[in-house]
Amino acid sequence: MRKGNPFRVVVICTIILAVLAAGTMFAARYISDERTAALRTAQEEANARNQERYDAYQQAKAEFDANNNRDNVNDAWPTPSGSGWEVLDLSSYPLEEPRVETVSRQEALYNGMLLVNQWHIRPEDFDETQMVSISKTTNRTVSVSSNAVKMSTAGAAALQRCLQDAKVQKGLDYYVAYEAYRTNEEQQSLYDANKTNIPAGCSDYNAGQSVRITLYHKDDKAINDYSSTIFSCEHGQWLLENSWRYGLVFRFPIADYPVAGTDDKSFITGVNAKMQTFRYVGTGNAAAMNTLGLCLEEYVQYLSEHPHIGVYSDGRLMYEICRQYVGDGQSFNISVTGKPGVQSSVHSLDNMGYVISVFSFVAE
Repeated sequence: MRKGNPFRVVVICTIILAVLAAGTMFAARYISDERTAALRTAQEEANARNQERYDAYQQAKAEFDANNNRDNVNDAWPTPSGSGWEVLDLSSYPLEEPRVETVSRQEALYNGMLLVNQWHIRPEDFDETQMVSISKTTNRTVSVSSNAVKMSTAGAAALQRCLQDAKVQKGLDYYVAYEAYRTNEEQQSLYDANKTNIPAGCSDYNAGQSVRITLYHKDDKAINDYSSTIFSCEHGQWLLENSWRYGLVFRFPIADYPVAGTDDKSFITGVNAKMQTFRYVGTGNAAAMNTLGLCLEEYVQYLSEHPHIGVYSDGRLMYEICRQYVGDGQSFNISVTGKPGVQSSVHSLDNMGYVISVFSFVAE
């Protein structure tokens, strides 16, 4: 019997082992590729499911937001009747989607709500240079008794819009801004001359937001006869009915003045004279004050008891108003709403350590 060739056996074994190794490597690579493909497919399917779930979540969230914020009104809030102007107390509810905003004290001093009267003296850091000539700043579209008649920029702009609309809508003209801002020196001179007046820094006129309105036309005696009794004619009646829409409110209501049936609030304002004075407070605050029938002092007190309110017109949220303590720093951080629909926001110090913020949901 012939003996086998050892070298041939080794070669054959080597070939067999090489084939087996190549097969193993191919099989391993095949398995790895298949596993990778399976994993990729599984991952793609998982991503697709996650995307479907995310899309469903976004749709559900949008539907929830739509149902709970119709006309910017959260269904968790008290429900307005849907008729006319209303003020609802939201003090049990925080601002929605709040964020922090830094506000300058100097900017907030002149936005309308600075309370100055016999009990609240004007702040020492009040900057009189912030007061502007009504005639100049309105390009002489508002008649004045003199170019020295001044008030805040925002107040003058509101007065201009108000009197222009009186003319356009009703043909009412010949309004005159007779008196407005008084310096402390001017106020003190009046007090020294007549002790029935109010000392320097304690008059609403020292805040630069009030304006005394009269009528005058050099060739119309009938108009001039109403100059000191404007509420007896259409000019004054239109102002009483509409000035709040521009952020202006009648300042000093007393018994049966400016119209019969008016409650006496002289013990609240400290003024019992018949004064044809309108005060700028901003449109949101004016809408709330008009709806509630409150003078400025009463309104600030109301906000101290109801620091978060909503002002509605026919069920639609027009203004959201909140009052926050900020102290007397030169700047301060406050919470503001970041909810959709806010067209503008105005922050105004009230001279009691608080800022009153008005968030408007209507373009002005």
